[in-house]
Amino acid sequence: MREHVRPGVTRAEEVVANASGENFPVALRVLPAAHRRHLFALYGFARLTDDLGDQAREAGQADADLRLRLLDEFDADVDRIYQGKTPQSPVMQRMAVTVAECHVPAQPLRDLIQANRQDQRVTRYRTYAELAQYCELSANPVGQIVLYIFGAATPERIKLSDYVCTALQLAEHWQDVAEDLANGRIYLPGEDLDRFGVTEADLAVPSAGPAVRDLMRFETDRAAALLDQGAPLVGTLRGAARVAVAGYLAGGRAALAAIRGQRYDVLSATARPRKPRMLAELAKAYVRGR
Repeated sequence: MREHVRPGVTRAEEVVANASGENFPVALRVLPAAHRRHLFALYGFARLTDDLGDQAREAGQADADLRLRLLDEFDADVDRIYQGKTPQSPVMQRMAVTVAECHVPAQPLRDLIQANRQDQRVTRYRTYAELAQYCELSANPVGQIVLYIFGAATPERIKLSDYVCTALQLAEHWQDVAEDLANGRIYLPGEDLDRFGVTEADLAVPSAGPAVRDLMRFETDRAAALLDQGAPLVGTLRGAARVAVAGYLAGGRAALAAIRGQRYDVLSATARPRKPRMLAELAKAYVRGR
C-alpha cells in the first residue's frame, strides 16, 4: 500500500513517499536480515529513480523538464551521502547506511539516475549497441551494488554480473513490448526491426504476426546467451550471495521461458513466469554453480 502524502511536501518528497511503499521482492525475504536490509535500501533507490518521471506524470506534470529537475534533486542527495551530509529523502537516508556499511561507490548510483534522465529524452534505439549502452546505466549498476552488499565485488565478478543484468533488462523489455509501445517507447533495436521486416504498426496489433514472432525468438535467444555468459558468477559465490544471485539468474531464465511458452507472442499478453518454473530454475542455477 502506498503512503499518503502530507500537505506542503515537495514534489520530490511525494515521489519518495510513494516509492517507499512498494513491496520488497518476496524471493529475497529468505535472506538474512542484515543483507535484506541493504537490498531493501537498494530496491527503494532503484524504484524511486524509475518512479520519479512516471509519478510526476500521474500528478499532471507532463513537462519533461520537471522530471529532469526531480532527478537532479535526487542526484543532489547522492552528493550529500558522499559529502558526509544527511540526505533529504527517506529513501536516500536508508541508502546512505548501505553505502557506508558496504563501501558502495558513487558511480553505480549516478548511472541509475542517468539512465532515467535518458528515458526522458530517448524513446527509440537504432542499434543493439545503443540499447546495450543504456542497459549499462539502467541495469548493470544494480548487480554491481548487490555484489558490494555481499562483500563480493571484484572486477571478474562485476563483469559476469553485467552480463546477467543486461540480460535481465532485455528480458523485461521483451516481456513489455506492448506496454512500452503504449507509453511511446520501443526498446527493440531499429536495426533488428529492419532485419526482420517489422514496422512499428506491426507492434501495435492485438496479436503478433509471424515476422514479430521471428524477431522475438531472435531477441529471446540473444538475452539467453547473455545469461549463459554470466551464469558462472553463481559458482564464485557462497552462502546468501549465492542464493540471491541464483535467484536473479533464475528469474531471467523463467521470464524467457514464459516468452517461449507464448510462442513469442508478446503483444497479446505479458509473458509472466510461473512459480514452479521459477523454483526449478533457482534450484538448477544454485546446483550448477557448485
